[in-house]
Amino acid sequence: MAFAYLSRFQDVLAGLKREGRYRVFADLLRKRGSYPAADLYTDSSKRPITVWCSNDYLGMGQNPKVLAAMHEAIDCAGAGAGGTRNISGTTHYHVELERELADLHGKEAALLFTSGYVSNETTLSTLAKLLPGLALFSDELNHASMIEGIRHGGAEKKIFRHNDLAHLEELLRSVDAGRPKVIAFESVYSMDGDFGPTSAVCDLAEKYGALTYLDEVHGVGLYGPRGAGVAARDGSMSRIDIVEGTLAKAFGVMGGYITGKTELIDCVRSFAPGFIFSTSLAPVVAAGALASIRHLKSSDEERRKIHENAARLKSMLRNAGLPVMNSPSHIVPVMVGDAALCKSVADALLRDHAIYVQPINYPTVPRGKERLRFTPSPLHTVEMMENLVQSLDAVWTAHQLQRAA
Repeated sequence: MAFAYLSRFQDVLAGLKREGRYRVFADLLRKRGSYPAADLYTDSSKRPITVWCSNDYLGMGQNPKVLAAMHEAIDCAGAGAGGTRNISGTTHYHVELERELADLHGKEAALLFTSGYVSNETTLSTLAKLLPGLALFSDELNHASMIEGIRHGGAEKKIFRHNDLAHLEELLRSVDAGRPKVIAFESVYSMDGDFGPTSAVCDLAEKYGALTYLDEVHGVGLYGPRGAGVAARDGSMSRIDIVEGTLAKAFGVMGGYITGKTELIDCVRSFAPGFIFSTSLAPVVAAGALASIRHLKSSDEERRKIHENAARLKSMLRNAGLPVMNSPSHIVPVMVGDAALCKSVADALLRDHAIYVQPINYPTVPRGKERLRFTPSPLHTVEMMENLVQSLDAVWTAHQLQRAA
């Protein structure tokens, strides 16, 4: 008798639904020029909502300079890149964008990927192949893409407790001094909203002869001079060996990248299957990212406003007795602590108050740490924030959820 494939798939999905972890996509259409407004489509109608969980942190996906650059590029070069980077897919837009990214981080070279996930997974797995005997030290809260890259590379991995420098040093000390080592960590941990200690990690890397690999995905565009990231803000960017980032969050488009020394970047370019065999980013995407980066290098207004709005929203939530987590960054997490309740709260906000925030459940966060994750942008108004807090307060009461201590 053949295996009951369909029954197995049905059982697995039923388990997700029982736990309240089944994910439903919101069918949205953003309104050009009206961010964070969008239309929510259902089977029978559409209605206006306010988006509160976008990673387009600065609203650059709606910026007139970015849109104009993309229109110009599609008129000039057409739609797709036409191939991999090696086979006809390297356009002048890609070359200019890599130069701009290298300059942003003060590095010699940069390399583009189709997403931040791919840049992490591909680079970390390739480093394991390039460095025989590599020991890879990874923060326990690193992103899934970093975890997968480390796993696929097959190098010895040592996981240190989150931001625990003493534990990291203990693990570094346990490895032979002559072995190659890489410390992989993040600048902003996107679920808790806390910062990685970039300078202190660099101190340990130099002491024990390790390379540093920093995921700046949630930091680029938002922190530091010209938006170069948290390491630039901390004065440690020149000490980081590999900076990985995204074009899909603060820069408002899509794609990922790494920057570093020319030889290191060239090795990844030459040996990484995830780069070699992937079709290149469309020229229109590269053009939009290029315009966004250039704008944010010279404009601090968006950065000033997002941090001002994040601080204001946190204060408003605390004053309402809602359990906002203590986040020093632009990310505003509110703890729920139960998967089914988290989804129910998010559903009620969307259904009854036209507020869209995605519930964050396992495996993105540990079980029992389920939360709502709000991302106020420079374009969210005080009135929007007041409406959010009043609506969340009403839903909290209706669900009889615990208030802040």
